[in-house]
Amino acid sequence: MNRRQTWDPDQYAREARFVSDLGAPVVDLCKAQFGEDVLDLGCGDGALTERFVAAGCRVVAVDSSPEQIWAARGRGLDAKIIDATELSFHERFDVVFSNAVLHWISAPEMAGVIEGVWNALRPGGRFVAELGGHGCVQSVREGFKDALTTRGIDVAAHDPWYFPTADDFHTRLESRGFRIDSIATFPRPTPLRSDVTRWLEIFAKPFLSAVSAAERRGLLEDVRTFLEPRLRTAEGVWVVDYVRLRFAVTKPPATTS
Repeated sequence: MNRRQTWDPDQYAREARFVSDLGAPVVDLCKAQFGEDVLDLGCGDGALTERFVAAGCRVVAVDSSPEQIWAARGRGLDAKIIDATELSFHERFDVVFSNAVLHWISAPEMAGVIEGVWNALRPGGRFVAELGGHGCVQSVREGFKDALTTRGIDVAAHDPWYFPTADDFHTRLESRGFRIDSIATFPRPTPLRSDVTRWLEIFAKPFLSAVSAAERRGLLEDVRTFLEPRLRTAEGVWVVDYVRLRFAVTKPPATTS
């Protein structure tokens, strides 16, 4: 079983900058104030982290990818190699922010991530995030299921994504004690600047690792053929069927008796 996703910062900057660009409204939803302490959970190369710094916040950025952390440090950011499942902060932050990260964490591990965020926040702190929601890139999943099943490979063993419903995540957050300020899923069809093969090479590495290096070109071609009538417009533009889940929640202030 291999569900590990790796990142190349240069490739990401060239081909996937839309991820951070489209995450800008989530930064705004944080309503971070000058002097607040912010944890950017899964910061990538730090493109969105810089927005908090520019607002006068004190920011710690964490990511499990050493390559992305090196890129974030190259921007002058306080960036640390820490996996989202291994947070150990205690009431240090006013805001925990995360964009396009939590869907890379398995459903069984999510409880630990939410617990880590809870512990990292001061009473009254906010947790604001966006991740893939139920139905996100469903066509891509179906394409790999078709291509890998034909090859006798169990696609579930290589699927890296957890795309929950709003109800599922609402329950998870509320059960831990968070106050739900807003939570919703919405479709966001996303045009690509290049062929869908480039997107697959960046975001679907765990699926591609199901076959040998020599077989990957053939797998990509089969998935592309499956996706073309579903995701390519008459003008030749590839539009990936993204669905996003966005939420803002608050850790209630401590009560006094």
